[in-house]
Amino acid sequence: MKTVLLCGGQGTRIGEVTQGVLPKPLVPVDGRPILWHIMDSFARQGHRDFVVCVGHLGERIKDYFFHYRMRGADIRVDTATGAVELIGEQHDDWSVLVTDTGAETMTAGRISRVTRYLDDDAPFFLTYGDGLSDVNLSALLDFHRAHGKLATITGVIPPGRFGELHLEGDQITRMMEKPDQSDRYINGGFMVLERAFVDRYCAGPLADETMLERAPLEQAAADGELMMYRHQGFWQCMDTMRDWELLNRLAKQADVPWR
Repeated sequence: MKTVLLCGGQGTRIGEVTQGVLPKPLVPVDGRPILWHIMDSFARQGHRDFVVCVGHLGERIKDYFFHYRMRGADIRVDTATGAVELIGEQHDDWSVLVTDTGAETMTAGRISRVTRYLDDDAPFFLTYGDGLSDVNLSALLDFHRAHGKLATITGVIPPGRFGELHLEGDQITRMMEKPDQSDRYINGGFMVLERAFVDRYCAGPLADETMLERAPLEQAAADGELMMYRHQGFWQCMDTMRDWELLNRLAKQADVPWR
């Protein structure tokens, strides 16, 4: 089953880290790009066939995978012949197709542009290149297949970032400092889509100007074709430098939460 990764955005909110020269998916978390951690989490659960949609600074992501095997090995070079031998390499058994879907293309357009690489009658995973989770992909897929609709998103409850004030008029009746739980689900970015979803909601002349999260998913919800899989475990996006620092701290724990 294929996994499509949306990696074409500019990542402006984390510009302090990217400095305008590094695409957000290549921002390192404990020495490896966050994109690698996402793909590793899929591969650990048996899904190793990836389609990576790049755009802004996409050539850097292509370069990363072009030299992927060399990065994990020592090299011996015969300077007379140019022959290169990789020594002691440790590589992942993945298939990675990196495709340029345009620097300014919106997310629905990126998905539409890669349909030629998708199986006609099979669902596919879809996620972003900036979020980590321990979501059970088998359970997510079983849930999707059981309900028979065109799309499933993983709903997560985001960790509390700000304190909450409960009011009656102008009087504060209760104050909670960064609550761990609330009842507000958001799209955690781990999705399963049928190919028919793309054909129905993401195709057309305006696809490149359309955000997946707006008209396509909103219309699918209105049509009764969108379901939510509830995930109660770990989830963390990397929108800001603060998020990046948090993920680097978590990556150094004995039990890395997204593994």
